[in-house]
Amino acid sequence: MHPLVRLAKRSVESYVRRGKVIEVKRLTPEMKPKAGVFVSIHKGGELRGCIGTTEAQRNNVAEEIIVNAISSVVRDPRFYPITADELKELEYSVDILTKPKPVKSRKQLDARRYGVIVERGGRRGLLLPDLEGVESTSEQINICRLKAGIGPDEPVKLYRFEVERYK
Repeated sequence: MHPLVRLAKRSVESYVRRGKVIEVKRLTPEMKPKAGVFVSIHKGGELRGCIGTTEAQRNNVAEEIIVNAISSVVRDPRFYPITADELKELEYSVDILTKPKPVKSRKQLDARRYGVIVERGGRRGLLLPDLEGVESTSEQINICRLKAGIGPDEPVKLYRFEVERYK
């Protein structure tokens, strides 16, 4: 298991079992930079929680992972909080994001390579790249619109980003 994924798992288990937020005493090289991070949790192949930040909010990737892993467990509004009984069945992935860049056209997008952010006013929807069942940029954009409550005919700003995915 990659150290970043192990950190997400340890964060979830400590919080769910004891209500404790772990501290990292020694940062590995991949934990030191500042970046946006998403932590996804699956159970039986189905999404069970996914929360993240598009850009760095904390001092380093390790802190982003810890906070977002816990948020995936208890703050994802699509799911009930994860319980201790479920911990053995969970699978984790950690995505480290590049800084989102505006795009002028859908032609600059690719559902496998780039994640997408759709924005209108204060509403934003995000979808990570290379997700099972999402085959086109049109699907990505439509999902982002739904997440953000943006209608299909409303004009939007589009952004793309890449991820380094760890499982």
